[in-house]
Amino acid sequence: MKRQTERILAAVLVAALAVSCAVNPVTGRRELSLISEEGEISLGKETDASIKQTFGIYNDPNLTAYVNGVGMKLAPLTHRPQLPYSFQILDTPVINAFAVPGGYIYVTRGILAMMNSEAELAAVLGHELGHVNARHSVRRMSQMILLQVGLAMGSALNDTFAQLAGVASVGIQILYLKYSRDDERQADALGVEYSRRASYNPGLMVGFFHCLQKLGDLSGGRSLPGFLSTHPLEAERIKNVTAMLSPSDERLAVRGNEYLARINNIIYGDDPRQGYVEAGAFYHPTLRFQFAVPAQWAVENTPSRVTLVSKDKQAAFLLEAEKSQESLPNYAAKKTQSIEGRRFLSDQRLAINGLSSYHQMYDIPQQNADTLRARFSFIRKNAMIYTFTALSTMSHFGGYDNQFQQIVRSFRNLSDSRYINRQPARLRLVKADGRRNLQALFQANGIAKDLWPKLAIQNSLELTQVPTAGRVVKIVR
Repeated sequence: MKRQTERILAAVLVAALAVSCAVNPVTGRRELSLISEEGEISLGKETDASIKQTFGIYNDPNLTAYVNGVGMKLAPLTHRPQLPYSFQILDTPVINAFAVPGGYIYVTRGILAMMNSEAELAAVLGHELGHVNARHSVRRMSQMILLQVGLAMGSALNDTFAQLAGVASVGIQILYLKYSRDDERQADALGVEYSRRASYNPGLMVGFFHCLQKLGDLSGGRSLPGFLSTHPLEAERIKNVTAMLSPSDERLAVRGNEYLARINNIIYGDDPRQGYVEAGAFYHPTLRFQFAVPAQWAVENTPSRVTLVSKDKQAAFLLEAEKSQESLPNYAAKKTQSIEGRRFLSDQRLAINGLSSYHQMYDIPQQNADTLRARFSFIRKNAMIYTFTALSTMSHFGGYDNQFQQIVRSFRNLSDSRYINRQPARLRLVKADGRRNLQALFQANGIAKDLWPKLAIQNSLELTQVPTAGRVVKIVR
């Protein structure tokens, strides 16, 4: 990851020598740009690979083709039709959509479950295309490079943990850059323009914004930020978009029922097959392992790693897995060799619940900060090697060491069918009878009461409203 970052930065600095100003494709004005279009596309490709590995792509070829198809209706109508656009779905319930330089655009299954029409999807994709076409991320990166601020997003501890956790990629950190008010207004205007050019009613963007306001930023403590985290939404934006609409927009396509039919059966909420926490333990049904989670520690689970952070954020614990036939000491040497300035303290071999393991302890000096202490534990289970990284400052490490060791020593094979056979909830569609209100409809379909407010918003209805007979309503089963 570090070498990848260095290659990207080297490319950026080379480009900076040749390109200090460029004409913005949308405004026609010259502006600061230390990244050429070629460099932008290269950065996008690198980032796309990191995003797929980190967050995971939703496995539904038909739905992916549908989303990509809507996006590709818009792409030729933008200011930069020559870019190699792609539109993909991330396998996460977080409500978000974002773009990275070069034309790579993502929506989450969480945001797809929230929307109610193809026109809404077109508006969201158009908004993200606006960010790409106006080169908002590229301009912000250029400003930050020029000011030598750097792009570190700030991990639970510091840059060293960011490196160990695989979040030191320059590209990935684009996801954590908030757009300015001017950038958002411009992306909104371009989203309206591109939607209209593709014959979609751009007015559905206003309804989408209202739903977001009601739902709030539901990203919680997840590693992927939510839509409102990276796209601040002010009432002014809704007013501005409303002013851009015209009566003729009402004659353009909405395609509500067509869209809902496409998202029928989409996974709703967390997918337990990818791992979940219950009663003080983390269970992974697919990889068949479990381990203890200390009380009040936050857990972030992505396809590439599980991260635990203490309540006071003074300690962190990371789990990654990889197929390997190497011996544990050889594998350990390769995993730790890139850590700059590391000082070896000790190593140990143990059998943990019938599994072979190898452990190493290091001190890692930090510039202008406390020295870190890290314990790496490597456990072989079948064809996989599981790497545990326990990290805190040298002065705090001893206070967490019992918890670190309890986590590692609790790692074991998962064989209990009660935890293995968990299935995710899915979005389903029912038709209203015109007599019952939304709350009664949810109750009749066995929807958990705590989901009612969120599902009502995602149906653009109040719980007390009676949907018209034949209206398609989203429920969860």
